Amino acid sequence: MRSVLTEGQMVLMRGTSTMAAPRKYSLELRERAVRMYRTSDPKPQIKKLAVDLGVHPEALRGWIRQAEADAGERDDRLTTDERAELVALRKENAQLKRANDVLRTASAFFAAQLDPTRPR
Repeated sequence: MRSVLTEGQMVLMRGTSTMAAPRKYSLELRERAVRMYRTSDPKPQIKKLAVDLGVHPEALRGWIRQAEADAGERDDRLTTDERAELVALRKENAQLKRANDVLRTASAFFAAQLDPTRPR
């Protein structure tokens, strides 16, 4: 019996699509937590605020640092846009390396076909 697969199942089987990992905390919670920290005066302790919100303190600390980097207040982290660009460039670089390997292998194959007496 032949089974019928949906296009989404075919994509998953081929591995051409990547799915994002499920998030433990929603984006709304993340934005609200960062906004609460940044608008508070005096600044609350991150650990105490994290407990009040029900999130891990290091997660909240990372969100705050990323928001500060995105706002241009930190130079020790990449902004969200820079990080996305870096991911895209790394993906493109990997694709180009694969293409170069294919071309190198193909050229060696055709060179061997044209001149079989040539040492490899």
